[in-house]
Amino acid sequence: MTLSLTVSDEVRALAPGFTHLAIEAHGLVNGPGTEESSDLLDDAARRLAARLDGRAPHEDPHMTAWRAAYTAFGSKPSRTRNSAEALARRALSDAGLPRVNLLVDLYNAVSVAHLIPVGGEDIDRIQGGMRLVRAAGDEDFVTVAGGEETVEHPDAGEVVWRDDAGVTCRRWNWRQGPRTRLTEETVSGIFLLEGMSPLPVAELEAAGAELAQLLEKFSPGARIDVRAAESAG
Repeated sequence: MTLSLTVSDEVRALAPGFTHLAIEAHGLVNGPGTEESSDLLDDAARRLAARLDGRAPHEDPHMTAWRAAYTAFGSKPSRTRNSAEALARRALSDAGLPRVNLLVDLYNAVSVAHLIPVGGEDIDRIQGGMRLVRAAGDEDFVTVAGGEETVEHPDAGEVVWRDDAGVTCRRWNWRQGPRTRLTEETVSGIFLLEGMSPLPVAELEAAGAELAQLLEKFSPGARIDVRAAESAG
């Protein structure tokens, strides 16, 4: 069964330049990162540096558009950066990119190389469909703070991804909750690539094709469905 993904009219009105592409995959094999996946992350950092050519990540037109969208729903983009900008800053730092697990490393590499926010969720942990909405402010966001599970609530009007159980990612793609994240036990995942005008749809689709190829390579035999990019406009 295909997982449903919907974008609310309120989000469409807020960011008419928003486009997303989803990849649904079943029969995945996850586990610790490998030397090969680590090399992909290093290569992505090199590709990013070439793309930016000395500019800071936030100076890229795509990241500038994401900052404008964050400002539009009341978030401070220099404090709560979209996932691609945050990863890009790490990629260019002495610390470099984190190594999480195989599947996360693959989508992080694509995110950094293309400077596009990319996220992954475990389909078996999602309750109902996923919806991109502006929060009422009373939704539950289960996260971990100081090693302890805690429940937060988004700000009213904040753009969030949610399912029937609560928020899965705050501030659009800023912070994912642990409930639905990809773990080493994950076998079915939904990968979401998010673009904002002026990013060409063709660039979003190229990043999606690259991620699909990587998933096929590292999970031979997996059933992978790349959905057509959908615009919010």
